[in-house]
Amino acid sequence: MDESRKGVEAAIDGLVERSVERAVFGSRRDFLKIVGAGTAAAALAEVFPMGPAKALAQAKLGPPEKKDLKIGFIPITCATPIIMAEPMGFYKKYGLNAQVVKASSWAMIRDLSINKESDATHMLSPMPLSITMGIGSQEVPYVMPAMENINGQAITLANKHKAVKSAAEFKGFKFGVPFDYSMHNFLLRYVVAEAGLDPDKDIQIRAVPPPEMVANLRAGNLDGYLGPDPFNQRAVFENEGFIFMLSKDIWPGHPCCAFAARKDFAESAPNTFGALFRAIVDATEFAHDKKNRKEISAAIAPRNYLNQPVEVVEAVLTGQFDNGLGQKLNVPDRVDFDPFPYQSMAVWILTQMKRWGYIKTDVDYQKIATQVFLADQCRDVMKSLGYKAPEKNAVPHAFLIGKQKTFDPAKPVEYLAGFAIKRG
Repeated sequence: MDESRKGVEAAIDGLVERSVERAVFGSRRDFLKIVGAGTAAAALAEVFPMGPAKALAQAKLGPPEKKDLKIGFIPITCATPIIMAEPMGFYKKYGLNAQVVKASSWAMIRDLSINKESDATHMLSPMPLSITMGIGSQEVPYVMPAMENINGQAITLANKHKAVKSAAEFKGFKFGVPFDYSMHNFLLRYVVAEAGLDPDKDIQIRAVPPPEMVANLRAGNLDGYLGPDPFNQRAVFENEGFIFMLSKDIWPGHPCCAFAARKDFAESAPNTFGALFRAIVDATEFAHDKKNRKEISAAIAPRNYLNQPVEVVEAVLTGQFDNGLGQKLNVPDRVDFDPFPYQSMAVWILTQMKRWGYIKTDVDYQKIATQVFLADQCRDVMKSLGYKAPEKNAVPHAFLIGKQKTFDPAKPVEYLAGFAIKRG
């Protein structure tokens, strides 16, 4: 590499370090007072993935350190960009030979990733936060550079409950959610609590792998579930249940699943990580375009991916569906795809982990959100690929249900104090 190129890259690296110092610690002067000049770089590395951040800031990535990759996924439509990137050539476009590897449960997804049996993975958006904090698993630092889907979930009830009109009638019900550390768990708890029920006392909630949800509904083991598609639509398809409420009618544009990786993978193979990051963002933007949804449905429906009838997948991705109550609905934003990982979404998730007792200590909400949800890097990648990117890392979020209709990410403690039903 010539000396002028080295100089440019060193300057860019310096700018990245200064930006991270300001974002995580405040002013550079205060930061150096706290840690000292000699340990500044090490302190930054402890809380932020500097290697991949610097690599992503460069105009062009170098050759991938590793081309043959395994990427874990659960067979749900939330993983659409991660799955479709294999058969539709997005990984190859960025010089990678990536194989998506199907897992049967979120615990399996977590363990494959922690044990380095997968290089990167589909995760529920709360998972990289909880794993990084060592909650519910061993403590392993993770980064989440991109969201996969927004919306796309539903509360599905067994057909015997068709007379139910409100969540206040859920008392005594047995519900399934995919995992403790899931938006499904936190959104179900939110809805039930806003209806005046205590989710830990008035209903039962248990983790059920998504592919087993319909069978448990059929067997009478569950009264319902807040789950991912295609299993809400599959319950209707098999005449076992009906869609009581779409998750977009709780929080429009809420996060759900994401693309994540161990921090040490991102740092040890920054060019590979950068190429993978670009492939995922590109695929996610392709999936966002509704005119591509039928093509995508055909690509991800086969046995080695979702293993679902194409018509079930199409009903989800196009938003033209039967809700199981004899109604044909057209809801184009039933599910959508947006890669930007707003750190305000992470803060909301952390408030709910604190609310329900998963986090038992004080929380530095902003620090954890900045450490795991890589909003700045995602913005850079989106812009480098020609996509419009949000200018702010955190924004207020509006809810359609509840007394607190707006979540202000700058006031998580006050927000949490506003709930009458809570543990923490």
